[in-house]
Order: sequence, then structure tokens, then C-alpha cells
Amino acid sequence: MTGVRTSMLATLRGSIECIEASGDAYTPGRVALGHADADAALQGGLAMGAVHEVFAEGRQSAAATGFIAGLAGRATARRPLAWIRQDFTEIESGALSMSGLAEFGLDPRLLVTVRAADVDTALRTAADALACDALGGVVLEVWGEARQFDLVASRKLTLAAQASGVTALLLRVAAEPSPSTAETRWIVRAAHSPPAAALLPAAALLPAAAWSAWGAPVFDAQLVRNRHGPVGRWIMEWKCDECLFEKPAAYPQPVAAAPAHRPHPTPARARQRRAVFERSGNRFA
Repeated sequence: MTGVRTSMLATLRGSIECIEASGDAYTPGRVALGHADADAALQGGLAMGAVHEVFAEGRQSAAATGFIAGLAGRATARRPLAWIRQDFTEIESGALSMSGLAEFGLDPRLLVTVRAADVDTALRTAADALACDALGGVVLEVWGEARQFDLVASRKLTLAAQASGVTALLLRVAAEPSPSTAETRWIVRAAHSPPAAALLPAAALLPAAAWSAWGAPVFDAQLVRNRHGPVGRWIMEWKCDECLFEKPAAYPQPVAAAPAHRPHPTPARARQRRAVFERSGNRFA
């Protein structure tokens, strides 16, 4: 029995050394994100068949979800994607929007969503999914701190991703980074997104309450871990038509970013909004 255990430990140590070796024992393929500076730091793009982590504060969960959806859209190349979520995550963040994921290059018909009862189940499901080379990627989303996400669990996921070539994307919201074997680690926040330029000329013809149009998704993405290159921080705009990240276009006038904690509307602003509604034929109850 002792000999068997010794052999298993030797095998595990050998696998770990292959992961952590600084040489070219494992050279993954890469897919460009589209953002020139980020791709340069990543030596050509996001490594395929590897584990990547995305962290965000609780109030930044929507931004982190959009960012990891963009990564998945680039990495899966129109192949099936498994998105595994803990039940608690859906309570905190809400359900995934299929139309929103489609804007990030994901085909809802190729998306398999799995709801796990707890973190242990989510980890086992992710490991099983990574063993299926028919998938293009696996997203594992867990909310909050989880002791199960230790170095051993990270190594298991990395080994599974390398063996199958399936890219693993770990979405961690309201959690602190811990030691892992991830290829990259990102911290993502929402960045200011000015209204779409095509709608600006018509804004003067609309009531004040109606002309604030949605802009393109823009992310403040900080690369804090990169196993094979430098780190950095960039403002990355998602181009829905091209399905890639780019540097935001320069706008003719600077736009002040909205405060993180906006105060309650002042009475004067409330009266202004009431007047707009009354002019448009609406009345408050």
C-alpha cells in the first residue's frame, strides 16, 4: 500500500512540475482579443487549453460577467460552451441573458448552463466538462469566498484543461484572489460608456428622460497575473459587430465618469423630471 501511495505521489509531483516549469514543455495556442496592448502583453492573445481567472467586487458582477463572456466568445470559436453556476450566484447576480450573451459573440444554441447546488458540485462538474474535448470552453462561476478553491483544485482544473485543450474561465465575484496555477488573472471593473455616436444628433429632439442611449460595453481590465509575460491595465471596449475588444474611440469632448455611489436626486431634479413627464402627456399618480 505504501508503494502505491509513493507512486501516486511521484506521478502527481511530475504533473505539477510540468505545469509550473518555466520552459516550453506546454505551449498553448492563443487567440487574439483584438486589443493591441493586451494582446502584446499576452504574447499574441489568450492562451487556449488553460485556466484564466476573472475577479470583481460584488457591485461589479455585471461587468465581470460581460468581460468573461467576451473572453468566452473569442475562445470558443463557435463551439459549445458550458456555463456552470452555483445556485447562490443566480440569487445574487440574476439569470444570464441569452440576448446579452449573443452580443458578446456567443450562440445561445451552443450554450449549456448548469446550476450546481454547492461549490463542491460546481468544481466536480467543471472538471468533468473540461474532460470533454467537444467543448470550446467552460465557464465556472462562483460567488463569494470558497475554501474549496485552493491550489489543489486549481491544479486539477489546469491538468484537465491541458489534457483536452478546452479553455477554462473562472468567474469569481466578491472573492479575494488566492494562489493558483491560472495562466492569467484579471480584475475587472465597469468603465464609462458614452452614448452611441449615431444617436447623439437626434438627442436634441427627444425629452431629457429619453435621450440617454446605451453605449458599447467598456471595461477597466487589470491583468494582475500573467505566467508568461508582463501585467498591465487597459480600458477595453467590446465591439459587438466585430466580436472583439478594442481601444475605445476618442470622443470630441471629455465625459466625466459617473460617481460610484450616486446621491439621491435633489428636489430640483425631481421637479424637472415631473415637468418633462407632464409635457409629454403623462401624470404621476
